[in-house]
Amino acid sequence: MDLYVVRHAVAHKRDENRWPDDAKRPLTDEGEERFRRASGGILRLLPEVGLVLSSPFVRAWRTAEILEQAGWPAPVSCEELEPDYPPHKVLNVLALHEGLESAAIVGHRPGLHELVSYLLTGDTIGEDCGMRVQIKKGGVARLSFDGAPEPGAGSLEWVHTPKALRAAGRKHRPPTVES
Repeated sequence: MDLYVVRHAVAHKRDENRWPDDAKRPLTDEGEERFRRASGGILRLLPEVGLVLSSPFVRAWRTAEILEQAGWPAPVSCEELEPDYPPHKVLNVLALHEGLESAAIVGHRPGLHELVSYLLTGDTIGEDCGMRVQIKKGGVARLSFDGAPEPGAGSLEWVHTPKALRAAGRKHRPPTVES
């Protein structure tokens, strides 16, 4: 399976007055627009995935919806992708879909970074961790597995920043026809 790990796009800063429930904190207008442009590069690199699992938090869910508008499947809510869930909980959900060739997950830091470390080394982030992978907001990492994702069994294929994804999307737009 190929697993694409997408960190949600740029969201508003925490503000307890505006969003007493942090789960409701949305993307900024600029974050949404930049990710919309980055989605062109994402779809160029991987036009199809079999499944998109997303944290139900507004900022992650909206990021997944933008990918759906660009051509990926509709997201499926996955509470195990909410911040602070341990990585093995996400693996339990992915195990339900082990027959797929590819899947994408959309979530948050620190959970996504811990999950990537766990899948690559078998350890989560900490003093004894052998790997740290940083995914920028709106960025994507590709991990590959010979079978279903398991701790320590993944290979990191690439990590792309949102800036690189926007550039990739611009380079391969179809030409426009002028009247």
